[in-house]
Amino acid sequence: MALLQPGMLYLGTSRKPDDTLNKPEYLTLKYGNRHGLVTGATGTGKTVTLQVLAEGFAAAGVPVFCADIKGDLSGIAARGEPKDFLLKRAAEIGLDPYDFTQYPVIFWDLYGEKGHRVRTTMSEMGPLLLSRLMNATDAQEGVLNIAFKIADEGGLPLLDLKDLRALLTYMSENASALSATVGLISKASVGSIQRELLILEQQGAEQFFGEPALKVTDIMRVTPEGRGTISVLAADKLMMNPRLYGTFLLWLLSELFEELPEVGDPDKPRLVFFFDEAHLLFKDAPKVLLERIEQVVRLIRSKGVGVYFVTQNPLDVPESVLAQLGNRVQHALRAYTPREQKAVKTAADTFRPNPAFDCAAVITQLSTGEALVSTLEGKGSPAMVERTLVRPPSARVGPLTDAERAQVMAQSPVAGLYDRDIDRESAYEILAARAAKAAQADAAREAETSDGQESTTGGSRWTLPGFGDDAAPAPKPTRAGTADRPRATGYQRETVVEAAMKTVARTVASSLGRALVRGILGSLKR
Repeated sequence: MALLQPGMLYLGTSRKPDDTLNKPEYLTLKYGNRHGLVTGATGTGKTVTLQVLAEGFAAAGVPVFCADIKGDLSGIAARGEPKDFLLKRAAEIGLDPYDFTQYPVIFWDLYGEKGHRVRTTMSEMGPLLLSRLMNATDAQEGVLNIAFKIADEGGLPLLDLKDLRALLTYMSENASALSATVGLISKASVGSIQRELLILEQQGAEQFFGEPALKVTDIMRVTPEGRGTISVLAADKLMMNPRLYGTFLLWLLSELFEELPEVGDPDKPRLVFFFDEAHLLFKDAPKVLLERIEQVVRLIRSKGVGVYFVTQNPLDVPESVLAQLGNRVQHALRAYTPREQKAVKTAADTFRPNPAFDCAAVITQLSTGEALVSTLEGKGSPAMVERTLVRPPSARVGPLTDAERAQVMAQSPVAGLYDRDIDRESAYEILAARAAKAAQADAAREAETSDGQESTTGGSRWTLPGFGDDAAPAPKPTRAGTADRPRATGYQRETVVEAAMKTVARTVASSLGRALVRGILGSLKR
């Protein structure tokens, strides 16, 4: 029987309790956007399973995005080698022919060292995710919401760290005046945020904020031969700052939700997104963020995106999210502590039982490269769980050399698009120019007064853009490969005439309300 079938992703072959082969196990591509979960203790084969899934989706023409925590996944860009343990597994499961190949890969790196640079702007990150990244208190999050509201109203593009610093400095120096219209601005909270921004800068986060911003279509490429491109994020250095890692992937997920149109249930996913070390996303997350993560996971399926969480323990994923994950691959778990025993029971209870074996007992007995597998079948109902030998990958198992990685990057379809920083006029430059203009007006008035002339200027008006009479709309973020792409921010900015006709108080009230519902994860369209 042919194991590789159209519309199906071959995962491996299950076996009976007497160790004889049972049947092939597949993931039906039309249910690939119903999300999934890959769990198991360290060293049980999760990374190889992730590679097998990525290869299968790519071969079917589905783009893939995944993080490379240890550097092992980079080998997916190179042709596999006939090693003994791979050939043995292929023979065990009856995989004949077992072909070796390489896959189209684009390497990404927030630091620009092992891949193309990945950036976003402060405005697109939004106050909610930025608060999460900074571990901000409620008071600090309130100040950040006000800052983003002022920036949006005043035509102040917040692109990088220095833009937000400049705006916060202005807010601190004018806290009393601004508090009367936009709400209480605590200088202590502003100072705390400034210190957190300094910590982020020292951790390298400033390289993540700027332009050109990542264009999501660049992680959704399909080759002329019809194979999906696998985007591999170099995350070995990024994992030194796990909060940045989790926040970045959550931002990217929200960007996909915002940018992609509704497609319903396609024959295969438009993109599959692997979230490795998923516990970093949920650890210490506030309730409001967990609710929004659940909402995105539930709704992004209609965009044709499948999200697969990869973690050691199924307890790492909240039950509300766990319920959305239809395709399950469970590697071995240990059961030495009460928490581990609870994890085994939780994992066993999430599967459709198989009367041929005790699921909870088998989970602790699985060997490396073996897993309990249950995918969706029929009308989307879960299949009976099966004890499965996972198929061997077709690409290299192990990392690329530095020379091989450099060669892949040189031939990348996005080579040159993200490798140069763009620093255009934004909040920092605008505020500096306004301050200089006000200082010149003050100096001119003082000179007139010292000459005995009556000042006719009435004093300088040093006001934030959007709160004065010379407001200008903020330019749109610059993305690689696009000059002026329209982008909804969840509300429309007022024109100069409209702003002049309304009182400042009314403008502030309505704008603050819109900013607070900026959307799911800080950047979602209304």
